[in-house]
Amino acid sequence: MKLLAFVDVHASHKMLKALKQKVKKEKPDILLCAGDISIFEHGIEHSLSFLNRLNKPVVIIPGNHEDESLMRKQCKKFRNLNYIHKRKYKKNGLLVLGYGSGGFALNDPEFRKLSKKFARALGWNKNKKKILLIHGPPYGTKLDKIIGQHAGNKDITKFIKHHDLDYVICGHLHENFGKKDRIGKTILLNPGPKGMVIEL
Repeated sequence: MKLLAFVDVHASHKMLKALKQKVKKEKPDILLCAGDISIFEHGIEHSLSFLNRLNKPVVIIPGNHEDESLMRKQCKKFRNLNYIHKRKYKKNGLLVLGYGSGGFALNDPEFRKLSKKFARALGWNKNKKKILLIHGPPYGTKLDKIIGQHAGNKDITKFIKHHDLDYVICGHLHENFGKKDRIGKTILLNPGPKGMVIEL
């Protein structure tokens, strides 16, 4: 299975067109979007409509530029969009856990509460490839370092350390577009708006 992950398009027509070209070239089975497809919701419907017309399943979460409920309502308009904030997406041998919005807190009680549900899903799907799709980066990695300091989320880092994940895909910090790192065996990616291909 081939995936194309991307984040922080921010309604840029240039970036959306580049993404379309990458889809044509790479022919991914599924697209994974880690949020911020708009600029504080300006251009949200245009961006979602554009993604829908790529005729690929798009697994998507909101970023800090999108309201959760509005994003959910907008995604329901399009048959190819799968909104998974605080939810999961399963297809064949793949499990994707989604948690969007935010990106500014070192600690997240809401994620801690949700993590119990996610842990159960991981336990029930041990034979699948497992991906955590989040907007803000985990703490203490190459993906959350900015101006010499770490600005990511400690609760997400703790979750990654204690659970069997293959990939974590995030964004939010534009300075770290294209960067990769690891926590144990888990590969961390900030694919940026240009996107990264993942072959499972």
